[in-house]
Amino acid sequence: MKVRSIMTQPAIVVREDATLEEVARTMLHHRVGCLPVVDREGRVEGIITAADLGAKRRSLPFCAVDVLELFGDWMAAEGVERTYAAARRRTAREVMSRRVVFVSPDAPVEKLMEMMARRGLSRIPVVHQGVPVGVVARHDLLKLMAACPGGA
Repeated sequence: MKVRSIMTQPAIVVREDATLEEVARTMLHHRVGCLPVVDREGRVEGIITAADLGAKRRSLPFCAVDVLELFGDWMAAEGVERTYAAARRRTAREVMSRRVVFVSPDAPVEKLMEMMARRGLSRIPVVHQGVPVGVVARHDLLKLMAACPGGA
């Protein structure tokens, strides 16, 4: 079975210059957890996930306490609203991960599953000739179960 048979399509994307407010609205509107970020020609430049828009726990060297980081800023609980208000104007380019793991629509599903498991990924963009054509998330793997005899 090929990736194209289980991917969600079309790929919902954002441009590099989209604000994080636009990114968040796009994710909410389409109910997706990741967006490939594309340049003016529609080619993949990066990826942004819902996790990129939330606080991350960071350990500081020689410190016994983990701290929260949001968009590269250390934050206290009372600073969350202020930090998000300022971040709304930042662009996808500033937050996206440039190291995108992607798969071809013609790749075997087994290769996709191995990549997801090995790298601990919950979703992977499907790219054809540099252009995103779909995304596979873990829930898309349910299509394999539903297609199996006796699996529904």
